[in-house]
Amino acid sequence: MPTLLVVESSPRGNHSMSRGLTAMFVEQWLAKNPGGTVVERDLMESNLPFVTMPWLGAYFTPVDQHSPKMREILRLSDELVSEILNADHIVIGTPVYNYNVPAVLKAYIDHIVRKGKTLGFAGEGLVHGKACTIVLASGGVYTEGSPIRDRDIATKYLKLILKVIGIEDVTVVAGGNAKSVDMGQKSRSAFLETFAPQIEAAAALA
Repeated sequence: MPTLLVVESSPRGNHSMSRGLTAMFVEQWLAKNPGGTVVERDLMESNLPFVTMPWLGAYFTPVDQHSPKMREILRLSDELVSEILNADHIVIGTPVYNYNVPAVLKAYIDHIVRKGKTLGFAGEGLVHGKACTIVLASGGVYTEGSPIRDRDIATKYLKLILKVIGIEDVTVVAGGNAKSVDMGQKSRSAFLETFAPQIEAAAALA
C-alpha cells in the first residue's frame, strides 16, 4: 500500500491555516487510498537542531569512520531522510513568514539534503519515483496576476530544493489571504472551504 509523508511546520496548532489545509488533503488522500499509511512529521515537536560545527563534522566524515557520537549527531537526520525515501507521496504544509518558509522548515531541509542519500556526489538528485504537494498559507496573495507575485519566495525555494533532490512532480496549493481570518473578516472554516476544490484536485493527483 502507498505511504504518505506529512510534514507540518506551523507553530499555531489547531488555529493554523496550513494545518487545516493539510488535514483536508490527508482526508482526501485516504479516501483515494484506503489502507494507505500516513506518516506524520510535526517539525514543531521534533526538536530539530540547526546545523552546527559538530553536525558538519559528522556529515563530511565517511560513514565507515563515524564515531558513536557522530552517529548520534546524525541519527535524527538519518531518520528524516529515511521517511522521505520510504514515502510514495509527500505533503508539506507551511505558513509563509516574510515571503519565505519558517526557520523550522529550513532546518528540516538542511537535514534531508544529504550527500550520498538524497543528493549524489556530482550534485544529481537521488530521490526518484515520488511526488510532492506543497500546501501554503500566507497573509498575502502571490498567485498569477498578483502585483506582489515576485515576492513568492517560499514556493520557488521549495520547488527548487525538491528538484535538487530529484522530486519534480510537484503540485502547489497556495492558500492566500489567510490574514482575513486573523482580522476577523472570515472564519477559519470558511477560509479552508475556499480551497477545498484545489485540495481535492491535488489529492486526486497524489
